Amino acid sequence: MQAKEQTDTMGAKVESLGELLKYQDGSIVSRVLLKNNGGTVTLFAFDMGEGLSEHTAPFEALVFVIDGEAEVEIAGRAYSIRTGETITLPATIPHAVKATTRFKMLLTMIRA
Repeated sequence: MQAKEQTDTMGAKVESLGELLKYQDGSIVSRVLLKNNGGTVTLFAFDMGEGLSEHTAPFEALVFVIDGEAEVEIAGRAYSIRTGETITLPATIPHAVKATTRFKMLLTMIRA
């Protein structure tokens, strides 16, 4: 499927999230789509079995699953998430992510 991309004179751009970032064998890749004082929007692609070890963040974040499935652990509790689903990562609470299949997520972090 060909990626759809449209740009207007104001700089607004229509793009396919699934096509913005390709999977890489044995890796996690990311691309920052938006960053300003209010927060960040980052797209991630995880190969199967790859993950982010337990960590905390000072701000609340929202994960939206673009493709695949993953397990997200928050404060020791595991949640299975898949394409089309979201999960909120509370500020300062330990969390981790592990791809159970190839997995793409959009991470929106709000700095407020």
